[in-house]
Amino acid sequence: MMPFTPDASRPMLIFGGPYSNLAATQAIQNVSKQLQIPSGNILCTGDIVAYCASAQETTDLIRDWGITVVQGNCEESLANNANDCGCGFNTGSTCDLLSAGWFNYAKPKVNTQAKQWMGELPLNIEFEYAKTKMLAIHGGLNSINQFVFASDDITMEQQLNEAAVDVIIGGHCGLPFGQQLSNGFWLNAGVIGMPANNGQTDTWYMLLTADADGHITASWHILEYDVADSIHKMQQAGLNTPYAEALKTGLWPSTDILPNAETSATGHTINIPNLQLNSPIA
Repeated sequence: MMPFTPDASRPMLIFGGPYSNLAATQAIQNVSKQLQIPSGNILCTGDIVAYCASAQETTDLIRDWGITVVQGNCEESLANNANDCGCGFNTGSTCDLLSAGWFNYAKPKVNTQAKQWMGELPLNIEFEYAKTKMLAIHGGLNSINQFVFASDDITMEQQLNEAAVDVIIGGHCGLPFGQQLSNGFWLNAGVIGMPANNGQTDTWYMLLTADADGHITASWHILEYDVADSIHKMQQAGLNTPYAEALKTGLWPSTDILPNAETSATGHTINIPNLQLNSPIA
């Protein structure tokens, strides 16, 4: 795996969770073209394959694009021929039971070459952008399927200390956020393949932009894509599940995994102000 060395004179495009949603993945690729962001400045925080119907097609698009990808629990499970997605859901929970349907559908759809490639993806990627030390992971620092949410300040501070970087870029939890903490920053781009439980069908991605003085701005943006096409593909594939309904309503079928603060935000508009990353660790 070549080192990740994004060019600070250009924006970085960061997104998570394509989730087998081909239309959303095509849409984020179109964003990169519109913004003229090269593949060397693009980072995916994992979980290429999940709830939607186009597992192999989405994987092929990501591979052919040549962007940098952190291994997510879904990649890990598919590469290891596991019996479940390894998402970290509590056994017997609604999320755990629903995940069996899409995982058993996707597992035979992804070819051997793609699964091998998934197994070779890095679990974390340390890099610099505008002389700021960053670490990209999927879930938590030491657990690929740990859910880290915006309300988890203590967890984020502990893991920033352990990582000894200025910024951690995480994924997995499915919700976009940016937190300035006492010892650095924790950023999550959100995911492109499933709504953010806010009652809107659009999904989320993140940009990092450095000015001439090296000051970095993190900004979050909605991604519009052909939702009807993704729902139609799921119905054709027999995946007429609560996740297909979630694409239409913008609401998750269960909030089992959410802390109280995030549960109370269900159905509420998300508004994330730009975050200035101007206080790197000495």
